Amino acid sequence: MSERIFSFGAKPVRRMATVASLQAAKGRHSAFAQVTAETPEEAAAAQAAGIEMITCRAANVRQVRQGSEGVFVTAALGFAEAITDDEIMRTAFQALTDGADAVITGRRLEIVSLLASEDIPVMGHLGFVPRKSTWVGKVRGVGRTVEEAEMLFHRFRRLEEAGAFAVEAELVAAPLMAEISARSKLVTVSLGSGPAAEVQFLFTADICGDGDYKPRHARRYGDIGRLRKQIEVERLAALKAFRSDVSGANFPARNETINIDDALVTDLRSRIEYNR
Repeated sequence: MSERIFSFGAKPVRRMATVASLQAAKGRHSAFAQVTAETPEEAAAAQAAGIEMITCRAANVRQVRQGSEGVFVTAALGFAEAITDDEIMRTAFQALTDGADAVITGRRLEIVSLLASEDIPVMGHLGFVPRKSTWVGKVRGVGRTVEEAEMLFHRFRRLEEAGAFAVEAELVAAPLMAEISARSKLVTVSLGSGPAAEVQFLFTADICGDGDYKPRHARRYGDIGRLRKQIEVERLAALKAFRSDVSGANFPARNETINIDDALVTDLRSRIEYNR
């Protein structure tokens, strides 16, 4: 099921999710699924699997759109790529023009308000924010004390007041997530924060088993890592075999070269000798 809308680039498109449909699903837990994608192939696979939402780097929106026209794309505004207010706005508008449906930022609330003032759908990032993890000291769940839970609740409220329509909640204690989500108008995107959210989010690499590390909150459904290791083994074996054939004068063979008649070779040799 998809809806016909116009993109921020003024093109008629169909989307599996819209800001309106996400907001209408408020209170309906796990109504949508979101994954990461940075390439056309990853985006195409997500859409084919029925995944409604993708998040990617702002610079990769065009590539993602090459693979999928239907998914709801949220562009991540990097900390280093866009620093000043003008750079942030320019990056956001470029991402939207390239095909994004929303942007996500972990920057200050004034930035959220600045983006929202232009009717740009903004997703915030609360809970455990990896780039800011030095403030919590280590990779850990957030909201496991009364003080931290209360502080997080107020941050949700301030983010909503700043104009965000959604929030990625990462590693928030599940019971707390349920309490906050029920009291917030923000569309909640759970990354390791339990089932009480409108959107469930996992990294594609974690889902597909593409890496040695598996976060506690993730579930593996594939083993791409094993296939990559197999490719490495096959690549090394093939390269070694090639080098061995070169050393043993077994490459190239006659059928792997371009040949001409022996008579032509003889004639050519005579001409070369004559012209010396």
